[in-house]
Amino acid sequence: MKKLLIKLRGCSEAREWAGDKTIEEIVEQCHRGDWLLWLAAKIDIGLQPLTLAKGHCANTVRHLMKDERSIKAVDTAIAFGEGKATREELDKAADAADAAAWVAAYKKENQMKTADICRKYIGQLIIDKCNELKTKER
Repeated sequence: MKKLLIKLRGCSEAREWAGDKTIEEIVEQCHRGDWLLWLAAKIDIGLQPLTLAKGHCANTVRHLMKDERSIKAVDTAIAFGEGKATREELDKAADAADAAAWVAAYKKENQMKTADICRKYIGQLIIDKCNELKTKER
């Protein structure tokens, strides 16, 4: 995994934390939802599952959202991830949902919560895709 994280230009803090861990250990033990979201996006696990995880991460700060458009963006992202909204509906809400997810995942007190969300919704997809990429490198 160290080679892949270097190739993907992962931050030094994440590379140091990952060390010699396997992808399974990384997904299971990661304490940063933003790192898991970053990795999932870099390895292209697919828009629908990534959007579902981002939507649920953003939903952790729903109580802080004062603008109805932000709340609708989160709801649309989750609905798209579950196959209940169209790509067009997602595109209309994408900017707000993406910004909200990264803000939620980056907040120190929210990092473990968002990491748990990422494990639940995209953990296995990250593992499978990284293992696939390792196989192709050989």
